[in-house]
Amino acid sequence: MSRDFQVTFDAHDPRALSSFWRDVLGYVHPGPPGVDLPEGADPLAAWDEFLAGLGVPEDQRNTRSALEDPDGRRPRLFFQQVPEGKTAKNRVHLDVRAAPGLEGEDRMAALEAECARLVELGAERVRRFEPEPPMSTGFIVMADPEGNEFCLD
Repeated sequence: MSRDFQVTFDAHDPRALSSFWRDVLGYVHPGPPGVDLPEGADPLAAWDEFLAGLGVPEDQRNTRSALEDPDGRRPRLFFQQVPEGKTAKNRVHLDVRAAPGLEGEDRMAALEAECARLVELGAERVRRFEPEPPMSTGFIVMADPEGNEFCLD
């Protein structure tokens, strides 16, 4: 029997990091429990209001954040505030599938276009790996705004 899972990120600024990944993946911030958000409402503002209503001090309202796939098929992402910074290479990372089905120059051009979009969102380009058939079709290593490595694949 398979299990559901979520991917958890340690972060200095959970709200900012979750917003970056929301824009990368097309995920959404869920609203607070029991709150029906009207069309176009800002779920982060709803969370601020919800937490204030519970008496959570303002300086503790950015200790967690979450994202969900709007289609409900992919894993939930959770962001938790930690005091320490990132000190070494990730042991687990996300591969963002930006060029499915493409090969050769078309694939690398699609990866470069997505890389440029993500750099505008705050990512850093780390290194490009050229295709090396038959084992690799090429990819680009990037880092999110807090330095977590991920690949455009």
